[in-house]
Amino acid sequence: MDSCNALNPPAFATLVRAVAAAVVLGGAASAWGQVQLVTDEEARRPDAKTALTRAITRGPGVKLASPETVKAAGFALKVEFESRGGKRIDPSTVKVEYLKEPVVDVTERVKAGIRADAVEISQALLPAGDHSFRVTVADTEGRRGSAVFSLKARR
Repeated sequence: MDSCNALNPPAFATLVRAVAAAVVLGGAASAWGQVQLVTDEEARRPDAKTALTRAITRGPGVKLASPETVKAAGFALKVEFESRGGKRIDPSTVKVEYLKEPVVDVTERVKAGIRADAVEISQALLPAGDHSFRVTVADTEGRRGSAVFSLKARR
């Protein structure tokens, strides 16, 4: 028998699931458009201690445009950017962080959804629970803007 045909159907199905999980957890959007924002292991880590500050800034505005309470099994995620002073937003500066100890940079996981005006993922996945993120972006003059938001993922 040819070695390419040596896998029995259950072994083949297991291999397909493992490859799909590796693609999703590795940060790329899968062929089905799903992005695993946070792994179960990352969600179990202690929350990061972040100081919330408020200041007037000329950097881009950042706001969560999707609901704060979402279905853990899949939801549309949209974070919008607002340019200020007529300056363009530089999408290469977008950074998305999961606020745990240590902080988890999830930018690569959402990279396919980054645009000049938003980060948009059609099918994001999270473990059930409360999750805090910080999104940072800069304009073409290097002025930064950021926002911290929380998502409540429910089953």
